[in-house]
Amino acid sequence: MNQYASRIRLSLLLLRLGVFLVMTMWTLDKFIDPGHAVGIFEKFYSVAGVGHSIVYVLAAIEMVLLVLFLAGVKKTITYGLVLILHAGSTLSAFSLYFTPWDNLLFFAAWPMLAACVALFMLRDIDTCYTLGGKQARLAEETALAK
Repeated sequence: MNQYASRIRLSLLLLRLGVFLVMTMWTLDKFIDPGHAVGIFEKFYSVAGVGHSIVYVLAAIEMVLLVLFLAGVKKTITYGLVLILHAGSTLSAFSLYFTPWDNLLFFAAWPMLAACVALFMLRDIDTCYTLGGKQARLAEETALAK
């Protein structure tokens, strides 16, 4: 392993943990305050009439996805879905970016979106504490050798 490989692996792990933490908090919010999620669906996605039971089901599915993402399972699928979910969330609030001083916290979505893109693009070498096994390690060594 070259001198940068362990730094790259650790950096990707930290990105994965950071994305997991933020998205897990958003998912837990759906369980704790489903009314908040209903309001978000209405305001940002123009989807009215979403009931609390639907929010709970979506939150459960999202939580399973996030655990698989954290574990590095089926990375093309899980990292891709996390990227799509976060991109949708980021872009759904696009109008708020035109009044930045009223919506500064929304700008935190952009570096996280960049982290999701980086993780997806580098998924083959993101093997630190993943369940990818020998195949992941071989993919990582091959990618880092190039």
